[in-house]
Parts: sequence; C-alpha cells; structure tokens
Amino acid sequence: MNSMERVMTAITHKEPDRVPMFHLFSHYGAKELGINIKNYFSDSKNVVEAQLRMQKKYSNDCIYTFTYAPIEIEAFGGEVVFTEDGPPNSGQPFIKNIEQIKDIDVPLIGESQQLKRVLETTQALKESVGDKVPIIGVVMSPFSLPVMQMGFEKYLELLYFRKDEFDFLMKINQEFCVAWANAQLEAGATAICYFDPLASPAIIERSKYIETGHIIAKETISRFNGATATHLASGISLPVIDDIISTGSAVLGFSEEDNIKEIKEKAKGKICLLGNLNGIEMANWDKKTAQNKVKQLIQGAARGGGFILSDNHGEIPWQVSESTLLDIAETVKEYGTYPIREEA
Repeated sequence: MNSMERVMTAITHKEPDRVPMFHLFSHYGAKELGINIKNYFSDSKNVVEAQLRMQKKYSNDCIYTFTYAPIEIEAFGGEVVFTEDGPPNSGQPFIKNIEQIKDIDVPLIGESQQLKRVLETTQALKESVGDKVPIIGVVMSPFSLPVMQMGFEKYLELLYFRKDEFDFLMKINQEFCVAWANAQLEAGATAICYFDPLASPAIIERSKYIETGHIIAKETISRFNGATATHLASGISLPVIDDIISTGSAVLGFSEEDNIKEIKEKAKGKICLLGNLNGIEMANWDKKTAQNKVKQLIQGAARGGGFILSDNHGEIPWQVSESTLLDIAETVKEYGTYPIREEA
C-alpha cells in the first residue's frame, strides 16, 4: 500500500498493511535543512524540500503544510515572535480591549503574503506526490483563535460575559476559517486539521463548550469542501469524543492522558484516532524507551484499524532527535504490521 491507501483504509476502520504514522513536522523542517526557523518559513521552496525529504527519511505517511499557529494572527495584522529552537509564537494581542472587536474585518487570503506562501507550498507538494501521500492543511478553530487574538484572560471575559461581542468575533473568525480551509483544499490539501484546544475540558468545562464552541465547530466544518480532523493539541479528548464525532470530523487527535482502552471503544466504527505519543518526553527517549512506548500504543489502539500513530500535540518539537524519530518508524514497521500480534 502507498501512504494514501494505508491512511484511507485506517480511517474507514479497516486494517491496512501496517499502522499509518504521522510525524507532524512544522518548524522541524528548518532543522532538517540546517537553517534558522524564520528564514525557513520565508520561502515556500524550503518547506517543500524539507517536507519531501522528511517524508522519505522517516517513512512518514503524511505531508504537513502547517507552518505556525500565529500565521493567522499575521493575517489579522498581528505580530509573530520567532525563536531559535521552537515554534513561532504570537506577540502582543492585537485586540487590546473588547470594544475593538466591532471594528475587525475578515482578512482576505490573497492579501496575506504568509498565507499565500502556504498555498504555494501546498500546490508544489501536490504536484510532487499527487494522490500517493495525504497532504494535511491546518486551520485554527474560530473558537480557539481568540486566545492569540486577545489573550486568554480577556477572552474568558468575552466568552462568559459579553455575548454580543463574542458572537460578532465568532462570525468574523468563522468566515476567515472557512475561506482559509477551502483555499488550502483547492490548492491540493487532502484534508484539514481543525485545531480546537478549547474544546478540551482540560481548559473549559464541557457545558460551556457545548453551548458555544461545539455549535461553532459544527457550523464551520460543515462548510469545508473536504475532510476534517479535529485536534485538541494534547488536551484530553475522551469526555468530548461524542461531541467531536457529531461535528463531522473523520479523525480525532487524542492525548497521552486519555485512557486508550476507553477511547478506542468509544471511537470504534465512528471516528479514527490520531495519537498519542508525548512529544515533550520524546526529546529524552533512548531507543529502548521509544520501542516500548510505540509497542504499547500499537497494542492498545491499533487492532481493527481506526488508528494513526502520531504525537499527541500536533507538532514534533525541535529537541527530538533524528535517531528517536527513526526508532519510532522502525518500531512501527516491525510491530505495527497487520494483523497485530499479541505481545508476551
């Protein structure tokens, strides 16, 4: 099977030749090319070269066009702070007070050089891999994006006490999110990863999510012109798995803190699971630890399909060694071949 066949078989809850593996590389591509992160993202050719190189090197079953979360903040006119060995972060929130919200306009995709570079990257990668390898585009959910737009404290005030302004900002964010997702799909992305960390009860209570973010997710995802995976960026997923299923997502990223047996049972035949290796701990793994972690995950989640092995946050940290990533790939090939054999 090629990567696309392998992934599609798993998503349809059947057993492919082996467990699909998604190493979600973003800024790690700069490390692969030996250049700094800011320069790496300044040219789509860099990202294309690194993604193709890493896909082969690590036997990766996807290509990931995600650059950095605050690329969407840039589109709104906000700033991005680059570091030497980690993901770029948003700078000072561009919404200084809630009253500013009424003056915000929906950014136009074609007017953002950063977003246009992602589309150029996606098109070039599609030309290279065709339909043999899934290309995963990314959007921030309208519900979670305000954490970067205005800061978490102000957003909580908006969410709980300023309904009119909240509704207005959600409408703006939804229109942008839909346009951005569909632009990536049109450029050649196979599916869209919908990052929605605030959907996790690790951040806000489920009842608040149900009356706000869940409704927004259903409305937004229904307007995407392609398949969607929902990712909670290492937040626990089990308490909201049925809610995520009802949004129409085909895949759910789950956390290291989720009970694998329980979430596998609840997901069976309904949604494909993606996860759940701890990327932070991965930076300190030796070969034996990597093998044990991967084998345990395969034993707990792989039978019957409906599973893609990945990290639990949606991004491989810079500090993870090449040898560890190769150890993971080697272990998946050895122990992730179907049918999955029982371990003594």
